[in-house]
Amino acid sequence: MATFGLVHGAGHGAWCWERLIPILEALGHRAFAMDLPSEDLTAGAARCAEVVDRAIPPANDLVLVGHSLAGLTVPLVAARRPVWRLVFLCALIPEFGRSLADQVAADPELYDLVLRTHPGRVTGPDGTVGFRDEAAARDVFYHDCTPEDVHWAFSRLRPQAAAPRREPCPLSAWAPGEKAYILCREDRAVSPAWSRRVARERLGVEPIELDGSHSPFISRPSALADILDRLAR
Repeated sequence: MATFGLVHGAGHGAWCWERLIPILEALGHRAFAMDLPSEDLTAGAARCAEVVDRAIPPANDLVLVGHSLAGLTVPLVAARRPVWRLVFLCALIPEFGRSLADQVAADPELYDLVLRTHPGRVTGPDGTVGFRDEAAARDVFYHDCTPEDVHWAFSRLRPQAAAPRREPCPLSAWAPGEKAYILCREDRAVSPAWSRRVARERLGVEPIELDGSHSPFISRPSALADILDRLAR
């Protein structure tokens, strides 16, 4: 069995894993989630990695799952402590020495067209990003979730500061450990086509594909748990 560290994406929190954790525990695993300092204007991926590291007890069987923006954070955790497997879930993958902003400028199709063009995705004067209303969050993150689940999730979202996007990745090589990538075929945030290509190019893995939106931990936690359980074994 494995110890899972579950690291949320932009604007979310430990709450987003609430449905997944009991399923993993029923399968015999341990699972830990934490709140990242998403609203802190100074907290980049390196600061988030410190928070993650402190939240997970020592373990020699750590499977670290990074969702979406947390794909920039989990490799930095693996540079701080042993991680048996990194799992990128609908996630961004860092390019060593470059910031996410640099990556997007060079390859804007990293993000799906829905996220790139949605009028309900708003940027504040301090660079924080969020959604104007519940309908916008549904369209980008939760389009296969029930209205009740969309409301539940939207009511917990926080503004996401720009620091993780602007901070260059400090790594020059991957830390030891296995890697995996899980994409969702109807993801409207991180482009599935980009995920397929970059998982092969940067991680050297064939991505595992799951139906659904950017948020499988809400819309299909059992299917996601099955994949994570297989990876852990």
